[in-house]
Amino acid sequence: MPDTPIDVLTIGNAIVDVIAKTDDAFLVAHGLHKGAMQLIDEERAEDLYAAMGPSTVVGGGSAANTAVGAAMLGARAAFIGKVRDDELGRLYAHDLRAVGLSYTVPPALHGPATARSFILVTPDGERTMNTYLGACQNLTAEDIDPHQVRHARIVYLEGYLWDPPEAKKAFRKAVAIAHEAGNAVALTLSDPFCVDRYRDEFLGLMRDGSLDILFANIHELKSLYQTADEATALAALREEAVLGVVTRSEAGALVVTRDGTRAVPAFPVERVVDTTGAGDLFAAGFLAGLAKGLDHAECARLGGLAAAEVIQHIGARPQTDLRDLARQHKLLP
Repeated sequence: MPDTPIDVLTIGNAIVDVIAKTDDAFLVAHGLHKGAMQLIDEERAEDLYAAMGPSTVVGGGSAANTAVGAAMLGARAAFIGKVRDDELGRLYAHDLRAVGLSYTVPPALHGPATARSFILVTPDGERTMNTYLGACQNLTAEDIDPHQVRHARIVYLEGYLWDPPEAKKAFRKAVAIAHEAGNAVALTLSDPFCVDRYRDEFLGLMRDGSLDILFANIHELKSLYQTADEATALAALREEAVLGVVTRSEAGALVVTRDGTRAVPAFPVERVVDTTGAGDLFAAGFLAGLAKGLDHAECARLGGLAAAEVIQHIGARPQTDLRDLARQHKLLP
């Protein structure tokens, strides 16, 4: 393999999104927790699919969305995640490579089908996700290419990856290789319910030096520190030895270090259609900015621009040229 440097290598669950509009009554009727992600089995997946209205099928997965956004902003990006060698898996891989991503993980030839996330979007733009992990659970440490990780300036991991035990081993392998090579490791907390399951382990990753950068929305951060008070959660984050990047929806983002907190306003949007992927694209912009040497506030502005684009349409991947958009706003040369 040629020694081509990678700006951003993301590792996460390779998931096809099945998105449908719905209302709060549907969520209540089906016992769904609004705004959260729940893991479901194949039988539940089939039942939900049958009950949903007309849907849009697009490539998804948190870390993959981040890699796509970073690539669209001009970063050299790669993704590690597992699909099955089936129709959805082949389409998924094609879509990643079509935007210039490096995606070399061999598909599973046997076992569960390619993962699907059934995303229900209410009129307020909030999304409720129900995820059948399928082939995602087949991601193992063997799928982590040490050469690729060593040549990645930033390795970005999604919190959802902490659910399958074998994927957790892959996560730890990537962290060790990245740090041995002197590269940075970032983690996104992904979801408050994910934090509830693994709070102590996530705190441990920060405190044992596994992480250099932590991405979270304010709800995830409050869950991490078990407080309802935003100021208390932010004060706790300032004590950690990481660069903290905290999103707060329309209130913008905060960049948190031991030296202080910088607030960056959100980009204005005409109408929120679907918040799916907002955090993923914010991370994409922030990481692309880091790769280009921007300061932290400018990175957050680039992230805010990418997030603003994706929440104004259905689907978690950009539908406009992000690089041109960033140039229009003088965020990139």
